[in-house]
Amino acid sequence: QDVTSFLGNASLPDPSQLHPLAGLNHQTLDYLSLDESALSDLPGSRSALPSRGWSDDLQYGTGVTYLSALTLGGSYGMIEGLRRTPASAPPKIRLNSVLNSITRRGPFLGNSAGIIAMVYNGINSTIGYYRGKHDSANSVVAGALSGMLFKSTRGLRPMMISGGIVAGAAGVWTVMRKTLF
Repeated sequence: QDVTSFLGNASLPDPSQLHPLAGLNHQTLDYLSLDESALSDLPGSRSALPSRGWSDDLQYGTGVTYLSALTLGGSYGMIEGLRRTPASAPPKIRLNSVLNSITRRGPFLGNSAGIIAMVYNGINSTIGYYRGKHDSANSVVAGALSGMLFKSTRGLRPMMISGGIVAGAAGVWTVMRKTLF
């Protein structure tokens, strides 16, 4: 006996009918349908980077920030690992040093930036909701508050420095967003 004789006699269900989208017409199916009415109606939310509300900003903002910081931290770790290991070291030792540095710096920077971005987007959306508009002032204040909250356990001075850095980054982002997008 071969496989075809075995499977030919069995009454197996059609696997294409098991999928929930099996009966849809593939010619008329829209894979990416952006409904303009679902966009947030706060002033300042309709631009080249449209916003559908706080959850949209939270997901995309946090994800992009996390991945960017993870990449930058990993790159910094790679450079650090290459500099730290002597050129005369065997390749396996050199590779081990580089990988240790990448996995030390990348996730640290990515996780830290992701947390700040998550808090920033939450505060920014809350301020926008209560003020009734989405503008640069919201972003700068949200940046300052999220930076201060991030370093709040370290004392007043680190808290203020972190708040200033994140507020400055938020200000640069709002200027870039207005000029480029």
